[in-house]
Amino acid sequence: MILPHALFFALACFALAFVLNLIRLLTAPTVTDRILTLDTMTVNAIALVVLYGIWAGTGLYLEAAVLLALTGFVGTVAYAKFLLRGSIIE
Repeated sequence: MILPHALFFALACFALAFVLNLIRLLTAPTVTDRILTLDTMTVNAIALVVLYGIWAGTGLYLEAAVLLALTGFVGTVAYAKFLLRGSIIE
């Protein structure tokens, strides 16, 4: 079967992308670059959780990925609002 090999390759690619994003987070010159890097890391983390859920054969990880996506979206919006206005809560 090819599915385990494809899952392993995809997990390796997303793990590499996550590590490269972590390096970019540490070396980013501006705050907006760091916010975009954190958003990209959230997307990579969601992909890793979904792929692991497929590999494990359970739907529990897919629900965790949805929660991670919602949290990442709210965090990105909060960072952007903080940059634009200086405060999150009006």
